[in-house]
Amino acid sequence: MRKILVCLKQVPHKDARLDLRSDGSWIQDDNIKFEINAYDQYALEEALRLKDKGDAEVVVATIGPDRASQSLRTALGMGADRAIHIWDDALASTDSLGIAKALAAVAKSESFDLILTGLMSDDANYGLTGPMLAELLGIPHITSVVKTDFKNGEIEVERELEGGALEVASIPQPCLLAVQTGINEVRYASLKGIMQAKKKPFDKKTLGDLGLDAGSVAPKAQIEKVYSPPKGEGAELVQGTPEEAASQIVTKIKELGLL
Repeated sequence: MRKILVCLKQVPHKDARLDLRSDGSWIQDDNIKFEINAYDQYALEEALRLKDKGDAEVVVATIGPDRASQSLRTALGMGADRAIHIWDDALASTDSLGIAKALAAVAKSESFDLILTGLMSDDANYGLTGPMLAELLGIPHITSVVKTDFKNGEIEVERELEGGALEVASIPQPCLLAVQTGINEVRYASLKGIMQAKKKPFDKKTLGDLGLDAGSVAPKAQIEKVYSPPKGEGAELVQGTPEEAASQIVTKIKELGLL
């Protein structure tokens, strides 16, 4: 049986109103809705499609406070087989490396053939956790994956490059793939799936359970301040015919030293 680990992150809902905390440390998240990170939804769907094709077990894991359990329940309702919820107060202030260390501890406790993550998170956009996790586990990884094809124990993938170009590569298992949005069409959790999710294994783990402590996940990088960019001056309108307007724009660009 192929065993697949999908790493999920719970992020603010795309329609949530985001206000900053008074100290500028992060957003106010007490009274907003949360959902599974969009990139991670595609990673989960890719795992579920592999499960649909054959004998595979899909395990979902997340790091977050109590509210994050809802995202795991949603994943179980979509078809995942079991869930692992990791939380410890020390993880509240950790960084991408600390998150990767906690996930690596989970992965090392079991023999996963494939680990799937989203390319990045909708809130931070760092894109670091997947590659760091692969490095900690000593397994190969590929990012920006937009297509997968399993062939004789290896996975052939297409990955997105800058400018819309695609690269084809093969990677042996076990490995980690960080997938791009649009790789598939994400399914919804059915009513039957939601009811079945209540009976599926749901493990809760602390840092101590994983053989880690607060010092091991102490952040190497910290956010100093989050703020809205200051408003600039109003736009300058150009008048005249298209030719005259184009000439004025070129002159202005030259004056600014941009040409």
